Amino acid sequence: MAEKIILLPGDGIGPEVTEQARLVLEKAGAKAGLSFEFEEELIGGCSIDAHGTPLREEVIEKCRGSRSVLLGAVGGPKWDDMPVDVRPEKGLLAIRKALGLFANLRPAQVMPALVNASALRPEIVEGVDMLVVRELTGGIYFGEPRGRSGEKGNRSAVNAMVYDEHEVARITRVAFEQARLRRHHVTHVHKANVLDVSQLWMEVVDEVAKEYPDVELAHQLVDSCAMLLVQEPKRFDVIVTGNLFGDILSDEAAMITGSLGMLPSASLAEGGFGLFEPVHGSAPDIAGKDLANPLAAIQSAAMLLETAFGAKEAAGAIRKAVTDVLDAGHRSGDLILPGESRETVGCKRMGELVLEALA
Repeated sequence: MAEKIILLPGDGIGPEVTEQARLVLEKAGAKAGLSFEFEEELIGGCSIDAHGTPLREEVIEKCRGSRSVLLGAVGGPKWDDMPVDVRPEKGLLAIRKALGLFANLRPAQVMPALVNASALRPEIVEGVDMLVVRELTGGIYFGEPRGRSGEKGNRSAVNAMVYDEHEVARITRVAFEQARLRRHHVTHVHKANVLDVSQLWMEVVDEVAKEYPDVELAHQLVDSCAMLLVQEPKRFDVIVTGNLFGDILSDEAAMITGSLGMLPSASLAEGGFGLFEPVHGSAPDIAGKDLANPLAAIQSAAMLLETAFGAKEAAGAIRKAVTDVLDAGHRSGDLILPGESRETVGCKRMGELVLEALA
């Protein structure tokens, strides 16, 4: 039977990179004996244009009836002046909450061919391989009370950072399970010196850690962690933290690798259902010009195969194909350094090169 996957290409370059990821997913999946049935739906700005909302309930129901979701990107200046509660990004928050996607996994690995693409010195970034595990459905983005009040000259606003111990424990277990597949080290990032919420995190993380005696645990203040990520990134294996801190630190970790155009992510629910997407934005300035880098979306397809279907060999084949393409010197525009003389590879051609390497 064909496995159903929902495609949410979204806005900007989303449709371009998602198409290349779909083609690679089909080919790698076939090698693993998997066949897929794809159904495309709208999310973000394109959904606003077509239906007046960034995410329809019908789309959520279709996602619930699928094995997994592959998403492109949402947003763009076209919708920047809309009210905050109906902007494209609300579609992302809504789908995470509706599908229970509480665990966001963001790997940040520096490939040997791209060591010089980082803004940091090669000796600092060479060998960096970390995973940020971010709690995705709690914390300050969803907490109550929230809102604004008052008139100009007397305005105020509030957002509440709220977590219960169940939310903290389940994301912590995800981090420790991932660490067991890697180098057996977890860094919990917090602000327990001033936040009651972080003090709860400290207690619960310590309690969960006792279930994993083979994994080493360290606690790190968020401000010093931000510093250490650029000073000594190789020290980190798995980082686990809440929604707000994870949002910021995962982007910082991503930029250590040289380009957001290289990095995939997975957002997982209990039971294994997941949504997979590149970490980059919609890049409307290059949309439709065949300039986008599809490798993050393609590597998100690898995460989908491995996580949703247990197809580790097929996922590994995709990652090796990406590595081979880069080792051969092929670069999209975002990966070419200033002053470097290379031919720019377009989005479609980069996808074709990965397909050829898979063969």
